[in-house]
Amino acid sequence: MSDVVTPGRASVLKRARAIPGLIARAPWWLLLLVGLACVALGALLVLRPLSSLSLLAVYIGLSFVVSGFGDLLAASRSANPRAANAIGIAWIAAGVLVLSWLGVAIDVLPVFLAVTLIATGVLGIVAVFRGTRDQRAAAVLFSLADIIFGVLALLWPDVTLLVVAVLFGVRTLVFGLGTVWSAILRARGADAAAAESRPRFARWLRLIGAVAAIVLAVAASGLAWAFQPGTARADAFYSAPTELPSEPGQLLKVAPFERAVPADALAWRILYTTTDADGAPTVASGIVLTKLGGSEPRDAIAWAHGTTGYATNCAPSLLDDPFTAGALPALEHIIDAGWVLVATDYAGLGTAGAQPYLIGEGQGRSVLDAVRAAQQMSEVTLSGQTTIWGHSQGGHASLWAGQIAADYAPELDIAGVVALAPASDAIGLVEHLPTVTGGSVFASFVAEAYFAHYPDVRRSDYIEPAARTLVREMSTRCLSEPGVLVSVLSALSIDKDRSIFRRDPTRGALGERLRQNTPGGDIVAPLFVGQGGADPLVDPGMQRRYLAGRCAAGQELEYHEYAGLDHMGVVDAESPLIEELLDWTTARFADERFTPNCDTIRAD
Repeated sequence: MSDVVTPGRASVLKRARAIPGLIARAPWWLLLLVGLACVALGALLVLRPLSSLSLLAVYIGLSFVVSGFGDLLAASRSANPRAANAIGIAWIAAGVLVLSWLGVAIDVLPVFLAVTLIATGVLGIVAVFRGTRDQRAAAVLFSLADIIFGVLALLWPDVTLLVVAVLFGVRTLVFGLGTVWSAILRARGADAAAAESRPRFARWLRLIGAVAAIVLAVAASGLAWAFQPGTARADAFYSAPTELPSEPGQLLKVAPFERAVPADALAWRILYTTTDADGAPTVASGIVLTKLGGSEPRDAIAWAHGTTGYATNCAPSLLDDPFTAGALPALEHIIDAGWVLVATDYAGLGTAGAQPYLIGEGQGRSVLDAVRAAQQMSEVTLSGQTTIWGHSQGGHASLWAGQIAADYAPELDIAGVVALAPASDAIGLVEHLPTVTGGSVFASFVAEAYFAHYPDVRRSDYIEPAARTLVREMSTRCLSEPGVLVSVLSALSIDKDRSIFRRDPTRGALGERLRQNTPGGDIVAPLFVGQGGADPLVDPGMQRRYLAGRCAAGQELEYHEYAGLDHMGVVDAESPLIEELLDWTTARFADERFTPNCDTIRAD
């Protein structure tokens, strides 16, 4: 960094390092003990970002308190004792606030660093006319690097926090080693603070360091550009009209849709009314697709897509490949069979508001109302028969749509319900996520959705203070975007440390809401559940236990488990599920009898 430091920055940084100054005056044996403890602690913190950030906030808070007491002790020797006392009290209060509000302190850390770096960089450029030519060149490069890193800290606050966490661990380790060495020198009577002679080429080393800093800053900017959020943004089509009909399932807008649509099909995007989990009117978007030619009435597949992300711009109809993004199986077969695909985005994806991620009533209503809206289109003619398909998050949505259909949309003829690797047991899923690689990404979607929909589920009650910024940032990225790699790396770093939850998410208000959103009602239509036997995300054992419970409650269903297939493999084009799924769906539209097999399900 540049040597130019503002008085305010110097004051803050000096006070944030008050504890090392206090320790430096300790006897050699205490120095040795502190040094060894810091070495052990630093080695532990390097790979534990949540612990590191929490300790960093505590360290800064205590440093402010120590600094404030130092001001109070020295106030009597000050030219203005009253002002010195006031400053001391202010720094003690600041330290207490940091300790009391660790989450807030950590949240603002990236902004503080960004502003500090940008200000330092600007001041460094202003002061560039001082010193020799090589010193001026180094100052300019360091200042530019400061500004670039400051901007990046604003754009990527979660990455900033992870870097700070690692650096704090490294700094603690280095401080410990230095303290141990100082203790040894002091025990021998040596002067640990002896001035070091600087080599003549130190100035050129500084210039080399400046060049390295700017190269690193430019490289980091390139990565930030590569991992920037996708260009998908909702346009005016997704905006609700000023006066919104209160009746759900009303078609509001229709427009041709061409992105990734097969050559032998036509598609449209639609905007329609629906209701959220609380019954309040809202809107949702979706895609309707059918085979070219013919005007005969056609059966419909209501598709509930798998997880694409939590943020508004993660709607499948906004993404580059709207069908594969949500893991839709057998698109060509749907077209060849002459079925109409009605694919909801869910409310809150594309449209305003929070997505009801794993919130059953909200998702299920979006699915059913999309079919209602498609029936009002002049561009297609539906027969009235609908089979609901869903995968993963969409499997959860299809179970809920089947469960509420008789009461919520009794006019719809639901021929069958298909749930593929469904997130059926919300409690079981959340309990299982810590064992899943990158599971914190999905946990962030669940957490943010429940915080947004349920006032009694509070972020401050459930999320670790050090993880709040990380969770919020992970929830803003779509799974199909390059930037999701940042979320995955964040999740891997977090998961090596501890859970993002400060308390058991299956207890209290969040636990009650998760149980409330586990589908437990009767599904009148024939039900097909498909599950990969090697699924790391939706555990097959958990699925069997859930289904065994439903069977015991009298639910008829047909269960198929596919050995060796994982979460996405079960809907892959080569999966044996595809043929069985198509045959089963064809039989439902033909009103053939289906064969429940509850007696074959063995709960672990």
